Amino acid sequence: MSKPANIKIGDSVVVKDGVKCPDMESLSIAGWQGRVSDIFDGEDNEVLANIEWDSITLRSLSEDYIRQSEEQGLDWASMNLWIGDVKPTQPRDTEKDVQLVIDEFSSFFRWNYLGEEGARIDKVLKGIDPNDTYTCMKVWSRYLEKVLVFPFDTKIVEGDIGPLEIGDRVRVHSIAIVDDLYGVIVDVRYGRLKYACPLCDLEVLDKKSPNYQNVKDYAVWYANR
Repeated sequence: MSKPANIKIGDSVVVKDGVKCPDMESLSIAGWQGRVSDIFDGEDNEVLANIEWDSITLRSLSEDYIRQSEEQGLDWASMNLWIGDVKPTQPRDTEKDVQLVIDEFSSFFRWNYLGEEGARIDKVLKGIDPNDTYTCMKVWSRYLEKVLVFPFDTKIVEGDIGPLEIGDRVRVHSIAIVDDLYGVIVDVRYGRLKYACPLCDLEVLDKKSPNYQNVKDYAVWYANR
């Protein structure tokens, strides 16, 4: 299959008028601009191009578009289009500019693939570098200290705590410390015995309690951090 001579890998292109997003047919992408990262054969002897959007186009994307793309496992920073749907243009930025925007947005929308839980995690960690795990743990500790109502009953769903095993029920009395390996550690009681336990290993028994969702959100974050 011969490739159009006027467009090659590395060229800047702009989407022609009337072109719609292949995955969201109600969305017009006319005027979106980026660089061709690949050219390959598609169906019916047509040629496809992978377009990596430039930083200006990326900053124009709506939050809904990015969130929906994340939830559906789609790449919002690039798109495959028929090569006839784009035309050559002049670049408006550098590849370094593009990477800075991708890093910024990836951090902001990091948890959206988790749906409603991801949205709640975003609120807790808003403005926090997701790669700074220990700081995230401390933020979670402060948040949970405010929203959890102590004491509350849980069961162990992960790991073993001393002689305790998965399925054993323990009562959480307070947050003890933040550990850089095990996250938020809570003081628990098993009968008259006292233990320290990673909160991520526990599940609140009363599923109607606000404690249940808050602890679960934290555990989801911990598992996907």
